[in-house]
Amino acid sequence: QVQLVESGGGLVQAGGSLRLSCAASGRTFSRYTMGWFRQAPGKERESVAHISWSGGNTYYADSVKGRFAISIDNAKNTVYLQMNSLKPEDTAVYYCAAALSGGSWYYTRAYEYPYWGQGTQVTVSS
Repeated sequence: QVQLVESGGGLVQAGGSLRLSCAASGRTFSRYTMGWFRQAPGKERESVAHISWSGGNTYYADSVKGRFAISIDNAKNTVYLQMNSLKPEDTAVYYCAAALSGGSWYYTRAYEYPYWGQGTQVTVSS
């Protein structure tokens, strides 16, 4: 059974940084794509960043490109989301997700991910 546990959320001022972690367990993840999503109050869950387990392929939503960086430590089975230059509009619950890759690693939609963490709150004050 896949388990994903996020950590690292918190309260930060605008312009600050946070690093989220997602510890994955329960499977061999070599064929998985990992993703970060976020959901603000009253809004739909949206894609933030995604990475193939090898780390060789990444995708970023336009809203975070150039500010966020997704990475993976295969030895620790942990995915990271480094968030810099944070803005109040980045405030949301951030979720880690995992999907078994088929022919492509490119999964950016929430419905493509069957495994989810519990979420971690990120609040950016102005």
